[in-house]
Amino acid sequence: MKLLSFLAQGRETWGAVVGDGVVDLGKAMQQYATLADYIAAGAYLQAAEHVKGRAADAKLSDITYLPVIPRPEKIICAVRNYMDHHQEVLAAGMHRELSEQPPIFLRVWRSQCAHNQPIVKPDVSDSLDWEAELAVIIGKSGRNIPVDKAFEHVAGYSCYNDGSIREWQFHAKQSASGKSFESTGGFGPWMVTADEIAPNRQLKLEVRLNGETIQSSHTGHMIFNIATLINYASTIFTLMPGDVIATGTPAGVGWSRKPPRFMKPGDVCEVEIEGIGILRNPITAQS
Repeated sequence: MKLLSFLAQGRETWGAVVGDGVVDLGKAMQQYATLADYIAAGAYLQAAEHVKGRAADAKLSDITYLPVIPRPEKIICAVRNYMDHHQEVLAAGMHRELSEQPPIFLRVWRSQCAHNQPIVKPDVSDSLDWEAELAVIIGKSGRNIPVDKAFEHVAGYSCYNDGSIREWQFHAKQSASGKSFESTGGFGPWMVTADEIAPNRQLKLEVRLNGETIQSSHTGHMIFNIATLINYASTIFTLMPGDVIATGTPAGVGWSRKPPRFMKPGDVCEVEIEGIGILRNPITAQS
């Protein structure tokens, strides 16, 4: 099942994809104000039953998408979590040792933008970079979640473009300052529920900039797998329904190229992940 958040006549709502349309479950099931509430109640596990016999309320082509989870409590991002990306970092002259534990940082929710909505290049930088990432949406709260129970806490998966303002990212050893500029992290178009993607299934990821493939790899290159990321993050803080884990990007980012290449206003960036779909964002200037 594909679940998403969107605007209907100026009202935030959520629903399920049926064919080329969307069923407005937020209107039909008003006891759940948001998709995160629906997930938290475990009701998403019966999503197929909830849309059965319902006609689409709108065409997908006519809606305004919102980030899949518009205001998650936490957006947890893995750093250098693909071996091919780690190797390109070394080749670019940046010395980084492999960590014994998953390096992570937090994004803020205002840094997100939805499918078909613009990623905004801030005025202070010309180094807006792309990063295709598999996003994991948490479905059940938990603390100190064992690795062998981790997938019991996964509601589904989505596409993430962890847009990065590179020189701000490199102001310090931590990454957060370059990763939380407003409207730089594409998230969408929807969440594919976990029953459709087997645990640890190897998924192809691609980025296309103006139709040109510029990043292509697969999740088999992850250094720390999804279960390990969930175990580690939940040791630090309680994971909550609707929390998002962006699992890192593979090789092919712009700053490691010679010369570096970055996104600029007028570009269109697409992240495609096998089994999920295509996240599309035009690039615009802050001012």
